[in-house]
Amino acid sequence: MATATTKSPARNMLISIPQGDTPKPKIGLRYCLYARKSSEDDERQALSIESQINEMTAMGKRDGIEIVEIRRESHSAKASSARPVYNQLLKDIREGEFNAILTWAPDRLSRNAGDLGTLVDLMDQGLLHEIRTHGQTFTNNPNEKFLLMILCSQAKLENDHRGINIKRGMKTRAEMGYRPTMSPLGYLTTRDIGTQWSRVVMDPMRGPRIKEMYELVAYKGFSGRKLYAWMKEVGFATRKGNTVTLSMIYRMLRNPFYLGTYEFPAGSGKWIKGDYEPLIEKQLFDEVQRLLDATPKKPWGTKDFAFTRLMTCGACGAGVTAEEKNKILKDGSIKRYVYYRCTHTKDIDCPEPSIREDRLIEQMLNMIEDLTLETEAIKKKLAEEFERHWKFMNGVLGHAEGEKELPRVDKRKYARYLLTEGTTEEKRALLACLKSKIILKDGTLKIEDQKPPKK
Repeated sequence: MATATTKSPARNMLISIPQGDTPKPKIGLRYCLYARKSSEDDERQALSIESQINEMTAMGKRDGIEIVEIRRESHSAKASSARPVYNQLLKDIREGEFNAILTWAPDRLSRNAGDLGTLVDLMDQGLLHEIRTHGQTFTNNPNEKFLLMILCSQAKLENDHRGINIKRGMKTRAEMGYRPTMSPLGYLTTRDIGTQWSRVVMDPMRGPRIKEMYELVAYKGFSGRKLYAWMKEVGFATRKGNTVTLSMIYRMLRNPFYLGTYEFPAGSGKWIKGDYEPLIEKQLFDEVQRLLDATPKKPWGTKDFAFTRLMTCGACGAGVTAEEKNKILKDGSIKRYVYYRCTHTKDIDCPEPSIREDRLIEQMLNMIEDLTLETEAIKKKLAEEFERHWKFMNGVLGHAEGEKELPRVDKRKYARYLLTEGTTEEKRALLACLKSKIILKDGTLKIEDQKPPKK
């Protein structure tokens, strides 16, 4: 009988584990064939999923193994309980659907302590009777479970060492002037024939455009949206051919990589000079940063507009937002204007023009007869308004007249009053009573009654 020899981690001594010929499967074992392929570098040389299945299926026919089901998974086994197919397999074993596993090697099942402990627990509970690989079989036997734990622990040790080695290699490459991440737009990564290391070179198509983008901001005062329109006009695109977004433009304008320096690791405060050609000069970069920092940031939620939640853009279907603009008059006073426009969330080039708030209210007053209002909500609002007025007349002025009874009021007249004289909160309360959908199309309001949901 052949024996397998391994070292005990606790006592650093040799332990001989009997290994006989491949045992015949026990009657009543229901195997699930589990094949896994990870994208980790060391596992790229392992057999592919289909190759694993072909080899293990052939072995199953040879040894008379009943394979109930075949399950495939492409996921790393480094993290515990992170594989959905494997987690379902363990659940099915607990429920008695399977009681044996067929796989190519032990490291296909576990490369971490959590999943390994679950496997051994299932064996201890008598739910998992056997794990069979292409060269070994593990049953609920102390020596075989011990060997299984050693092999899976060895796989975890390799993972841990690999992570340390990769970080050390990335640090060394970074200190040599090569940032070990994808280069930003404007640069390409290339490798010359016969050389070991890749290098970063300027992208002949995108690099000059990015430098021109900096110059447009520094010397011509281009805004982010103006740059976005310019990039679409000149056909600037990402490596995958996608249009750059507004947020990408601002990230490029803030990226010191174009200066020839980078921070590694990110947030460490350690700046390294790269071994590639800088795209722009420091003076140009600093001027762009100064202009970006000088642009006033508008704090969120400081402005409250009445009709922003009421309308929908008729051109692209997005919402409608508002912005405030102030005009200095000849006498030195300031005139405030509010404009409502499309949010451009669905189409940044939406052609729908903006409309001033006073003209918006004027159109609403003209169409108030066609709006569908929630009668009960209007009555409730009127009752609250009347109650507040009665308390003021009786409690403050001391001469409330007439009965304390809500008079009959035309709800459309009341709506007109709120649109012209009401506060922002009162206008919002009125909008909550609308059953009609208002669309802003070509600077004109249109009504669309919202149909009740079908039962």
